[in-house]
Amino acid sequence: MFEGFSPSTIDFMINLRFNNEKPWFEAHKHEFLRDFLTPMKELGNDVFGLVTAEYGDRGFIHKVSRIYKDARRLHGGEPYRDHLWFSIEKPGDEWTSRPVFWFELSPESWSYGLGYYQARPETMAKFRARLDRDPGKFERLVAPLAKQDEFIMEGPEYARKKAAPTEKTALWYNKKSFSLTHYQQNGPELYDYTLKHRIAEGYLFLMPIYDYIITLDADPVPKGV
Repeated sequence: MFEGFSPSTIDFMINLRFNNEKPWFEAHKHEFLRDFLTPMKELGNDVFGLVTAEYGDRGFIHKVSRIYKDARRLHGGEPYRDHLWFSIEKPGDEWTSRPVFWFELSPESWSYGLGYYQARPETMAKFRARLDRDPGKFERLVAPLAKQDEFIMEGPEYARKKAAPTEKTALWYNKKSFSLTHYQQNGPELYDYTLKHRIAEGYLFLMPIYDYIITLDADPVPKGV
């Protein structure tokens, strides 16, 4: 059960950043397991339980990232990440192109939210086609975002603006990929067990948007794509 991270968690991440080599990590592996990996797994397990208690029919799984970088891509670089994350998602081969819920902790800050790491161009073409067909449905879906200050919408945009069906859909229409994210500097919130409830409540708030975008890949490919 998640009881909170600790100042030792932050200390470990900072020390790893400046001592990113195998001998140091092996000598401090017990700190990694105790102060970083264990509470991250506990947080992921608890949030997953809270979410699936409400949405157990979604077929979600959850994962915690590895501290080890992919050895095939090191090329003499640093072998360890100084941050970890967990995700809640539907299983699939291309997680980078599917919408996921995530939480990430780095030495300076933490973040959580919903979105794509990098949506496929055809997925975003299907998204725009849906907006063209029924912009009102999406406007109603995202209307609660205007009344909250927990999440911001972000993502790379097309250099040449596309003509959106309505003014309210224009920001979404011109994204190459997008996410709804909360960022916060590390502080007392990390050390309190209530963090898991805040994250789970955020995911539940975003679930209607997840339900909308998770089905995009099943839509027909628009002409000209």
